[in-house]
Amino acid sequence: MPLRVLIVPDKFKGTLTAAAAAQAIADGWKRLRPDDTLTLLPISDGGDGFGSVLAERLGAERRTVETVDAAHRRIQAHWWYDPHSRRALIESAAIVGLAQLPPGRFHPFELDTTGLGAALKAAQHAGACEVLMGIGGSATNDAGFGMARALGWRFFNEAGHPIERWIHLDQLHRWAPPESPFPLPITVAVDVDNPLLGTRGCSRVYGPQKGLRPQDLPIADAALDRLAEFAANTHGTRFDQLPGAGAAGGLGFGLRLFLGATLESGFEIVARHTGLIAEIDTADLVVTGEGCIDSQTFMGKGTGQIALLCRQRSKPCWGLAGVLEAPSAAEQSATLFQRLGAIVPTLAPAAEAKVEAAHWLRILAEKIAAEPL
Repeated sequence: MPLRVLIVPDKFKGTLTAAAAAQAIADGWKRLRPDDTLTLLPISDGGDGFGSVLAERLGAERRTVETVDAAHRRIQAHWWYDPHSRRALIESAAIVGLAQLPPGRFHPFELDTTGLGAALKAAQHAGACEVLMGIGGSATNDAGFGMARALGWRFFNEAGHPIERWIHLDQLHRWAPPESPFPLPITVAVDVDNPLLGTRGCSRVYGPQKGLRPQDLPIADAALDRLAEFAANTHGTRFDQLPGAGAAGGLGFGLRLFLGATLESGFEIVARHTGLIAEIDTADLVVTGEGCIDSQTFMGKGTGQIALLCRQRSKPCWGLAGVLEAPSAAEQSATLFQRLGAIVPTLAPAAEAKVEAAHWLRILAEKIAAEPL
């Protein structure tokens, strides 16, 4: 009997956008089940692809801004604007993303979020009345320090000398806000619920994949802890404990502290604007996926959230991945996914899978389509 299948993947990081992944899954599925009705709904949880996914659904137009990447190299970056709703969409990964940098060339102590300042100013000058910013996938660990400086904030040590690198924030003695605060309300789409500091903080959980070595972690946390302490003394609130404060190297914390932004689950924002729940309710089967299903999948990431929504609605959900990491992830996956398939190592070795990601995802989709519902 033909099925109504909702194909709703996130990106396969480093290989396929969410849209490309959705198409590859659909192509493979149709080979085996040509009579099924397929609905393709690529999603994002706030990281890479957030802007394009939402812009497609909201009808926002793509614009460019001259700015700098995380290493202060000049770039032309994309952002999106809907002149009807006057809503600006900014994707931090498109400006200060890890994927924008050559692997291993820069140390995180050298990188910051300065480039986001120009994008925010461009949104303001375009006439936006609100900003929606996705902040996953960053190369940075500066808690928004560079962005704040680009928007007029100044930081000083005890001797009165300006602090120009985030790693020296452990010397923070005074700050000076800009005379004219950034005027637009900002809603931040965070892809994880981690706090700024501690064992689940940004430095220790995500820093190593950005290049932080074990000996760097205490140095990074000392800088961020001093900023959080200073903020608490000034505002009377420990913003560093907010869920999502540790997202994107502490950028969630910085946006809340410096710009008064509201942090929300990136997945919930995208789900709301794309009508995801209604699509799930009308489907017979939901197929989702991402590059790597691991423990982070169940910390607010889109794929895990889709599976959870399906379980709440008694809808079968099948998960496809480039690779499934860690036994604990497999055990957790079994409680949410009725079927789970991975390209590596069953179908192809990792190196080959990365080069021909779309091909192998089509093969995986065709293979899993043969499974009984």
